[in-house]
Amino acid sequence: MDLQDQLKNLFPEHQFEEQPEETKPDIWMQDDPILCKYEKRKGKPVTILAGYTGATSDFKKLAKEIKTHLGVGGSFKDDQIIIQGDYRDNIMELLKDKGFRVKRVGG
Repeated sequence: MDLQDQLKNLFPEHQFEEQPEETKPDIWMQDDPILCKYEKRKGKPVTILAGYTGATSDFKKLAKEIKTHLGVGGSFKDDQIIIQGDYRDNIMELLKDKGFRVKRVGG
């Protein structure tokens, strides 16, 4: 017996709103993998995500979500997400959880 059933037993006359089941993701999923690269720019490590073929606005949403999840800075330029620091493993895990295919490029 889950919490919802217990609440219905306690308050039988109350009308509970049904929560919608898993909705479609708001970001377009692609078949090709997203490339996750590591580079050094001006002596600083950066992680670069490239190869997304969906809408630019979706890629910007993804960039914002990654930056907030990791708590780091970054930017979106030339259809690439540039994250400050070497976070390849964390980003790849996050994207795989969202359903994307990710390919690690370089070391």
